[in-house]
Amino acid sequence: MVNAITFYRLLAAPVLLTLLFRNHLAVFKWLLAVSFLTDAIDGYLARRYKVTSVFGSILDSVSDDLTIAVAIFGITLVNPDFLRKELVLIVVQVLLFITQICFALIRYRKISSFHTYLAKFVTVFQGIFLVLFYWLPAPVYVLFYWVSALTILDLLEEIALVLIIPKWETDIKGLYWVIKKRALQKA
Repeated sequence: MVNAITFYRLLAAPVLLTLLFRNHLAVFKWLLAVSFLTDAIDGYLARRYKVTSVFGSILDSVSDDLTIAVAIFGITLVNPDFLRKELVLIVVQVLLFITQICFALIRYRKISSFHTYLAKFVTVFQGIFLVLFYWLPAPVYVLFYWVSALTILDLLEEIALVLIIPKWETDIKGLYWVIKKRALQKA
């Protein structure tokens, strides 16, 4: 049941892309909002009913990344001026994301799926910014800068986690807890 909700986001990504290319923005923005909402629901349900799995974690991470990628790609079609104005900040985030993915693939032979507290927090605000981007007449720049700063922190934390954690794990609270756990193990 929970994976079916997550699977919706995976299947919705190409539909969202098609809607963008066909200039059906009214339907696109509704389905994008539903995709971000299902992201909040599936994680909660998986923890609530204790049905977490490696497959579900990877499916969730891939679905999250695709949803955000489609939403960001849509910006290039809907408001290319925003993209041009904020290109440096967006490129920094994309490069950090690619770096984190590459490090994880090299180290673990699969993408990471840490689901840290910071990542969960950032995802909520990324979703809010991206949904508002399509619903409001102008981007909320203050929110964009906050989301960008938090995203950069999250990606740096995840890069550090990949470098520190020797084997693939999911549902890591964050870098602080990993360091604390290692210090306690050494004591």
